[in-house]
Amino acid sequence: MKKMVLKKKRGQMQISFGMIFSIILIIAFLAFGFYAIKKFLDLQSSVQIEQFMQDFQNDVDKMWKSPEGSRSVSYTLPAKVNSVCFKNDEFENLQFTASSIIRGKMIEHLDILNITSEENPYCIENMKGKVRFTIVKDFGEVLVRVTR
Repeated sequence: MKKMVLKKKRGQMQISFGMIFSIILIIAFLAFGFYAIKKFLDLQSSVQIEQFMQDFQNDVDKMWKSPEGSRSVSYTLPAKVNSVCFKNDEFENLQFTASSIIRGKMIEHLDILNITSEENPYCIENMKGKVRFTIVKDFGEVLVRVTR
């Protein structure tokens, strides 16, 4: 009779080990899934920021090549970006702000001295994922300005 009891306990231990191993695998797969999703969302934010910088540079270049003009533009940015700031700096004149500085870039053909004459940095808020401002170039000006 004692032998039967031992066999039942031994079989129960094998089932519980298999269950524990299955739970560990499920937890590992879920952790990897959440990690992958977070990385994809971060990649999406980076792509949106890069797309903004390219589109903005293209719009500035178009306005710079024209004799004069004014154009209201709207760009999509991730919600984690609080504002887009223009600053008078020799290395970068465009900067994104959030809880910490995300990224900066030098945008060509901007009249940064005129833009930052009253405020340095000159920031434009990100409202619900959209940044709106006006790109301006008056007749006789060499560089492009940005206004709210």
